[in-house]
Amino acid sequence: MPKLWWIAPIGALFALFYARKFYKEVMKAPEGNEKMISIAGHVREGAYAYLRQQYKVVGIFFIGAFLVLLFISFGLHSQSKVVPFAFLTSGFLSGLAGFLGMKTATSASSRTAEGARKSLNQGLQVAFRSGAVMGLIVVGMGLLDISLWFFVFRKFTDVSLLDMAMMLPCFGIGASSQALFARVGGGIFTKAADVGADLVGKIEAGIPEDDPRNPATIADNVGDNVGDVAGMGADLYESYYNSMLACAALGVTAGLGIAGMVVPMILAGVGIFLSIIGIYAVKTKEEASQKELLKALGKGINLSSVLVLIVSSVIIKFMLPHNFGVWGSIVTGLIAGVIIGKGTEYYTSSNYSPTKGIAEQAKTGPATVMIDGIATGMMSTIIPVITISIAILLSYAFAGGFFFFFLGLYGIAIAAVGMLSTLGLTLATDAYGPIADNAGGNAEMSGLEPYVRERTDALDALGNTTAATGKGFAIGSAALTAMALIASFVEQIKVGLERAGVHVIQVSGTSIDMANAKLSDLMYYLDVTLINPKVLIGLFVGGLSAFIFSAMTMKAVGRAARSMVEEVRRQFREIAGIMDGTGKPDYAACVAISTRGAQREMFVPSLLAL
Repeated sequence: MPKLWWIAPIGALFALFYARKFYKEVMKAPEGNEKMISIAGHVREGAYAYLRQQYKVVGIFFIGAFLVLLFISFGLHSQSKVVPFAFLTSGFLSGLAGFLGMKTATSASSRTAEGARKSLNQGLQVAFRSGAVMGLIVVGMGLLDISLWFFVFRKFTDVSLLDMAMMLPCFGIGASSQALFARVGGGIFTKAADVGADLVGKIEAGIPEDDPRNPATIADNVGDNVGDVAGMGADLYESYYNSMLACAALGVTAGLGIAGMVVPMILAGVGIFLSIIGIYAVKTKEEASQKELLKALGKGINLSSVLVLIVSSVIIKFMLPHNFGVWGSIVTGLIAGVIIGKGTEYYTSSNYSPTKGIAEQAKTGPATVMIDGIATGMMSTIIPVITISIAILLSYAFAGGFFFFFLGLYGIAIAAVGMLSTLGLTLATDAYGPIADNAGGNAEMSGLEPYVRERTDALDALGNTTAATGKGFAIGSAALTAMALIASFVEQIKVGLERAGVHVIQVSGTSIDMANAKLSDLMYYLDVTLINPKVLIGLFVGGLSAFIFSAMTMKAVGRAARSMVEEVRRQFREIAGIMDGTGKPDYAACVAISTRGAQREMFVPSLLAL
């Protein structure tokens, strides 16, 4: 066991320690007046009710999947006996991270609003520290899970490195499943509540956003938490977890031995320490502009990224002295992450021309806003797609892929780990968004001074940009990780063929030993080419499935939103005194409708993806 490996579990524990520290700091902050506390309590209860229901549904799926994996492992003997249990741990810890992060977020909204009463920086600090709890819990639990399994394998079993490399990619199934349900279910809940609240409240009734007279306003605030805190946390947990697993597996395949396997874990551990430094660097002055607030968050991310670049060069020098080009792959991943973040910021921040252009279109009506908005969204894909394409090529080249294919794949995988090495901080900036949004809602519903709402709106506008940046990171890292996982899957096929007795394959009339076969040889042997109709059909069906999945989720949102609209209209019609403030809306009914709709509608799209 390399001594530097201990940085990984120590870093994971450090992340959980600081998550607890920041949580206690947030909970010590004043909650505000009685009305602020009451509103935050309603949001928290709604969020808990949703998670309880979702985890029941997901729990049924996990029990069924666990039994299937048990049969495959112990009945068919075609998979490692450890995989079913690793499936459970990765899924459970992902769900636990989402729960703890949401618990913190829902406790922070009134505290952020109260902090904003004192100063803009105070509001930023409370919201950002709350987001940091989510970020550090995700990286801490993800890295701790991988570290513990690695320790068990090395100390208590005689499993070879190659067998371990074949098993590792399977461990992420649980995290991927949890992310899928959290994202789909949380997204349906969020948008159903959002559409219901805005259509009836703002358009039909003519009341402001987050007005306490709107029956769906609590559900809307709950949705921000279940979709953008628990959902995004599970999504990035999966990317973080799988990027390390794929990289570790490819390290062995590339002939780098145990050093290649542990480098991604060490890099992730170092990234945690440096993310915490970046968290402390985030501060702003009073009455800061949107650009200055973005700069404050960017300062922390940039500091952590530069420190990772420096420290990672030392790690590679010690662990892979004959493959120092791998450091170039890490640098590529980090820079790609920064570029994706800046590109997303450019297209979503109110400081730049794309957003200003959409706002300008509002002068002519909603139709032109929609047209320009969709067009701008399509244009915004240019920066991340080109960045990821260049990153794949450069990370492949830096690691030596043009001389040895699997080294190149290892470079792509380590680039994904590099991109996510500062996830503790990046996710903090992302989870901060819904907390600031909820703080604004709390300020509005509590009737606080107008300047408080102005400050929370400034924090919320910043949060909208950081939330979009988080999605960019999730997609970018997933693209790099997907390529690495595909390579790991193909390598498993190669090992499986050898174990099935296929030791020699025919490639262009030449006999090649399976042990010496390149990936291209295996692709030729299996006829994985574009002129194979089966491959073409697979490509078409794969592309089609994305549209079907999107259509199913959009229709699900539409059906759930319709139920919400009908409920809000009913309450306005039947509950006397809502509009003049003498009657109290039934907030719980709207939360229940979104919850039932999300649970009922998420299952079929999720099964399609699985």
